[in-house]
Amino acid sequence: MNALPTLSATEITTDRLRLRKAHDADIDGLIDLQTDPQVRAHLGGPRPRTAVEQYFDANGISAIAGKPGTYVIADKETDRFIGTLVLDRRSADLPGHITEEGGELELAYLLRHGSWGAGLAFEAATAMLRAAADELPDQPVLVVTQTANERSLKLAARLGFQHMSTFEAYDAEQTLAAAELHSFKARPPVS
Repeated sequence: MNALPTLSATEITTDRLRLRKAHDADIDGLIDLQTDPQVRAHLGGPRPRTAVEQYFDANGISAIAGKPGTYVIADKETDRFIGTLVLDRRSADLPGHITEEGGELELAYLLRHGSWGAGLAFEAATAMLRAAADELPDQPVLVVTQTANERSLKLAARLGFQHMSTFEAYDAEQTLAAAELHSFKARPPVS
């Protein structure tokens, strides 16, 4: 597979959310995501706050703001940081692919613990995947998560991802789920 592009939209809105590029005011929220034990329960645990702060002190917000397909999930009315949403290429060096070449699109999401259970991740992911379906050629999209992360698996299933396989990585069983990008095209209203 040639290096295909990822989503280029700079902003995507929904009824409640704005997916946008990160800016300096988001650093505290980004630090919280990396250091919260509940958010990182299935991601190897919380990272030390000093290490995350040092990373942002050294790299600033530009370390993530400029990456295509990387968005902050913000409240549409207040612009309050809720989480992150990424649609990027899964490195062929990593396990968990459905093509021989690897490099498939991969969806990843992290929300602040206080925003769980309100359907925000579903709303944000649906909007991003619809935008990608309109912009990019049809191709597989992956979700990879620890099998123990039942909330993430339920979200992937609700989005329409199908279980493909499991594999071991990071000292835990991972689940690979996939969907075809065209399945997220917005359907025109029925008259």
